[in-house]
Amino acid sequence: MYAAGTAAALVTAAVLVGRHIQNTRHTLSVGWPPVLGSWQPHVGPGTPSAVLVAVLTVVHGPALASRVPWRTLLPLAWGTSMAWIFSLALVDGPRRGISGRLTTRNEYLRVVDRFHDIPAALDGFTQHILIQSPDNWPAHVAGHPPAATLTFVLLDRLGLRGGGWAGVWCITVGASACVAVLVAVRVLADERAARRAAPFLVVAPAAVWMGTSADAYFAAVAAWAVALLAVTLTRGSLRAAAASGLLFGLVCYLSYGLTLFVLVAAAVLFLGRQRMRARPVLLVPLLAGASVVPIAFTLAGFDWWEAYHLLVVRYYQGVGGTRPYGYWVWANLACAVLITGPATAAGLRRAGTALLRRPGDPANRPDGPRDPSPATARLALLTAAAVTTLLVADLSGMSKAETERIWLPFALWLLPACALLTRPRAWLAVQAALALLLNHLLMTGW
Repeated sequence: MYAAGTAAALVTAAVLVGRHIQNTRHTLSVGWPPVLGSWQPHVGPGTPSAVLVAVLTVVHGPALASRVPWRTLLPLAWGTSMAWIFSLALVDGPRRGISGRLTTRNEYLRVVDRFHDIPAALDGFTQHILIQSPDNWPAHVAGHPPAATLTFVLLDRLGLRGGGWAGVWCITVGASACVAVLVAVRVLADERAARRAAPFLVVAPAAVWMGTSADAYFAAVAAWAVALLAVTLTRGSLRAAAASGLLFGLVCYLSYGLTLFVLVAAAVLFLGRQRMRARPVLLVPLLAGASVVPIAFTLAGFDWWEAYHLLVVRYYQGVGGTRPYGYWVWANLACAVLITGPATAAGLRRAGTALLRRPGDPANRPDGPRDPSPATARLALLTAAAVTTLLVADLSGMSKAETERIWLPFALWLLPACALLTRPRAWLAVQAALALLLNHLLMTGW
């Protein structure tokens, strides 16, 4: 409870200090600090289904997750997560909540027509990043490597045109991220931890921003890259190694910031180091897969490093040049709290305690708490890697001109810490209530 209370205090401070800064200096460029949104209580067509999904998950989720066969749990979690995200998105209405999200002036679908010649568009991509460049890209297009935009171009070529299909793609793929995290937790920690974490992954407050955001899609790709790496190291699968490498390569060309997932991958490699030592040949398909996307884009004429350096210039040409680092360096953590919920804060405290406890510590005396189980220690290490990744992204300063959606890929790996909580139904109720309140009181955006 102390950790949850501290998290709530952080959010409160971010709101109060942020409102003061915005009202006096107008430098935050957000409507309801620290969230990019506005105070607008409302209900919508998704309200009844959102409440229903929340109630059913809180009441029956823990029991179902502990009893149903594993092969049933995974599609059940994916389907429930999709229902939760779609319902919350539809609270804002079908257009504002789904079909119109990716068609605004800063979004990817605004430039689909400029990719009629894909090789030429990739070759000249860096020429349109800076604001003063001719026909400069919209903010989200300029702020990401071209694989992000190319995804929606390919959807358009397949006949899935417009914001509606793009929104459905992001929600459907994004919802699968919870399955990827469950797979990774099961093979790296144990099945019991994965089952206990499942309901928290399904009704995470992050769903408010996963519908509809391309970052939900990015989060899923990163999550599956990590999950397949975990499978590689526990089962020795060459196919999983190649697939993991391919997705890690793709992640780097979807978002510059997600290159930081190398820290999470390092934690997975550490946990599976015995398998890697026993079968180093696994590195061959892993590295080969990881090289496919970078080689393809480089041959097409896109220079990742040049584009990134130009992006840094573009970043400070916009609100990145006016938003105060001194506020966002801690207010970003308040955004992470809103995305992951107070239950995650409480779970991370338990994970930290398990990670720091050592045999022979005073806390491990016969009359004190027992040593954490190996599974708990492995789960704690995985979540610690995610926390470290989030902190590095925060301290970089390249996140103060962004919004809460960018934390989605990292936030998903904090949620498994909730498996360490007692009274899961009570904590689930808090998580679901927070998501419903955020979605119905604020009109969020990006």
